[in-house]
Amino acid sequence: MNNKTGKIYNWISKAFNLPALKKSRLHWVDYLKGIAIILVVYRHSLLGIERSGAYVPHYLVNANMIFYSFRMPLFFILSGIFVSRTLAKKTVQQFIASKFETLIYPYFIWVFIQVSLQIILSGYTNSERSLIDYTYIFYQPRNLDQFWYLPALFNATAVYVLIKRFVTQKWWILLAIGMGFYFLSSHLQQISMISDWMEFFIFFALGDTISTFFFQERVQQFFKNYSTLLLALPVFVFVQIYYLNHPVIQDLTYPLSQLQFLVIALTGCFTMLAFSFRLQCWNVFSWLRVLGYHSLFIYVMHVMVAALIRTILAHVFGLHDVPVTLVLCIIGGSVMPVIIYNLFILNNIGWFLFTFKKPKKQKANNRTATQATVTA
Repeated sequence: MNNKTGKIYNWISKAFNLPALKKSRLHWVDYLKGIAIILVVYRHSLLGIERSGAYVPHYLVNANMIFYSFRMPLFFILSGIFVSRTLAKKTVQQFIASKFETLIYPYFIWVFIQVSLQIILSGYTNSERSLIDYTYIFYQPRNLDQFWYLPALFNATAVYVLIKRFVTQKWWILLAIGMGFYFLSSHLQQISMISDWMEFFIFFALGDTISTFFFQERVQQFFKNYSTLLLALPVFVFVQIYYLNHPVIQDLTYPLSQLQFLVIALTGCFTMLAFSFRLQCWNVFSWLRVLGYHSLFIYVMHVMVAALIRTILAHVFGLHDVPVTLVLCIIGGSVMPVIIYNLFILNNIGWFLFTFKKPKKQKANNRTATQATVTA
């Protein structure tokens, strides 16, 4: 490897934090988060193209609906799987404080940045923002593009932990409470800061419930088995076809629709779990692990990056081809936040955009300790 090639490799290694892939981590977790975050970028890139007035082919809309049916429940289940492990090492106060730093602090910083840019650049974007949108930060995050997830995860986590520590630890009661929240959530959508965590609390509770046996060797082998994925795929395809052909399920104001959606979401989550374990066994597509490892940072930045790419393609290069624009927005929206984050941390620049505690200067191969994730 010559000097120039070596410098390029070192830059790539730093920009994507490749040493993190060598750490002793659960690879299926990063694969799973990588899959989920790409689906998130897909959805918001597609919505941005739709809002620009472009005609979006029906198959892209259908794909978005399929991904929507399990994408966010997957994040909540994954977070719930690790909550008891983390609580075994921290007090409730320490746990909630750490969640505030890794979820709520970035939420306030990045939602303010995104809304401000959308107002300032309103002549170049397809968003219609005004000063009133700043108030949505505190009670209606659903109106602020992707950002609703961060307070929803924090609130669901905090409520779950408090109930489990001070009210009951019985898994079936926690699941029953979760089901109650789930069915009540549709009646509180005018305040999505409340309804969002109520809707997804059940998935978080389910993740914690299965964690008691999920890490047993026989269960891990079950998910690694070829036959598990092969048996899950036809069921997944069947329920997704049913979902696409019954639009009423997408209206979660009806209890029957909510129940059907719950089954469809869990089927998708199970299939993605099995797929992630197979990816771990095959040890392929390591780039998915990179994206999964940096999923939080992709989440807060991808809408802005995708909007910039879409605007440049349309107004500078005159490119209006929807599939091509979508692919480029997904690639850019997934990759650029990873590079931005790692170069910021590497040079100790812009640390305040992600945490209110200035990280200590670290060597590149030790920087993984400073990484925040959506599950830990």
